[in-house]
Amino acid sequence: MLFRSLVNPLEPMLPRRHWGTLTVNGLACFVLGLLVSLEQSCGTGSQRLMLLLVTGFLGSFSTFSSFMGEVHGALRQGLRRETALLVGGSLLVGLAAMAAGLAIGAL
Repeated sequence: MLFRSLVNPLEPMLPRRHWGTLTVNGLACFVLGLLVSLEQSCGTGSQRLMLLLVTGFLGSFSTFSSFMGEVHGALRQGLRRETALLVGGSLLVGLAAMAAGLAIGAL
């Protein structure tokens, strides 16, 4: 309910169909930042675990192919503004989420 109330004012700029992909990719970026930060503080002994978690879990959890499909579909429909908001928003959310994960992992 809270998520829906936060998203509704933004609905005209970025349609509902993109919010799920944006949320999952943002969460994956946050976890990636957290794992990188924790790995740096623990040393290099956990490289195999990091490889498993980052490529295995996060690679299957994030939705890059869905994101590309949505971008391609919006471009194909001639929705340039929506495409720009989708790409720009995804980059900003991803970078902010990763920075938050790095910061929390450093505590």
